[in-house]
Amino acid sequence: MSGSDVTRSGMGGARPGRDAVTGERAGRRRRRRGRGEQPMVPEARFSSYYGRPILNEPAWKALDIAGYLYLGGLAGSSSLLAAGAQVTGRPATARAAKAGAAGAISLSLAALVHDLGRPARFLNMLRVFKPTSPMNMGSWLLVGYAPLTVVAAATDVARRYRPVGSAATAAAAVLGPAVATYTAVLVCDTAVPSWHEGYREMPFVFAGSGAAAAAGLALVCAPLEQTGPARRMAALGAALELGAFRLMKRRMGVVAEPFGQGGPRRLLRAAEVLTAGGAALAAVAGPRRGRASAAVAGAALLSGSAALRFGVFHAGVASARDPKYSVVPQRERLRDARG
Repeated sequence: MSGSDVTRSGMGGARPGRDAVTGERAGRRRRRRGRGEQPMVPEARFSSYYGRPILNEPAWKALDIAGYLYLGGLAGSSSLLAAGAQVTGRPATARAAKAGAAGAISLSLAALVHDLGRPARFLNMLRVFKPTSPMNMGSWLLVGYAPLTVVAAATDVARRYRPVGSAATAAAAVLGPAVATYTAVLVCDTAVPSWHEGYREMPFVFAGSGAAAAAGLALVCAPLEQTGPARRMAALGAALELGAFRLMKRRMGVVAEPFGQGGPRRLLRAAEVLTAGGAALAAVAGPRRGRASAAVAGAALLSGSAALRFGVFHAGVASARDPKYSVVPQRERLRDARG
């Protein structure tokens, strides 16, 4: 013993003030310390062998893939809006939505190919047809959808071959919802924690975000008297996006933390403000309000949708870097299975 030793004749080498205090005196001493005591067990730190991450960080380029997610949602929802505007006799809105869908899907494909490095890698995905692979099915979906949007927009601008253009518009509208949401399935099918755990709600988040972006494009480009469907689409898209995203974060638990930290937090907060504000302004941006209010509402909706996709992308990358978001959910699932 360091302070005093116990011998057959009693305590030897006892030094006053150095022995452990027991009994009532110890209780009084602990009470005098009060709340200033520090915990002796440090907080748990999650790490892996040699400090390397458990998961490989996604090698996708942020500008290419986040832009690909955003433009795909804009294109698919624009095709749906174009078909609705054409059926209800709003030709200028239909023309703007068709052009937006064709341009957005073309840029989306360009971003995807740029991230892959060369076009041959995209073409190699078409060598097989694999329903269990979201990437493979998405490639086939884009190959079938993109030409339809180009034909629909070209025939409308040229004002020729109207039956062909109408058929292409209808077919693009059928594929549009899948184009707007399959990217959510694509990212959730990975092992990245903050993407994978959101598999239930993420398609609804992307659907609402794409609808808001398509409505924003129509508000910027179409005449005010023909923007009724776009304003209603903005309200529905914003409600779906914001509601589903909040529900997703609440259900995900600890894995939702990267959405509220650092750069992703700022992007997602901006997305929430821009989308809600744009939808509220679009609701009152009728012909009496003037062109400026509709343009501002449309720009806010487009920017909010882009901020959401970039925020989701960067949050997923951050979750892959931290072993905590891989270890904690696994332990929780094991505990639930035993319980």
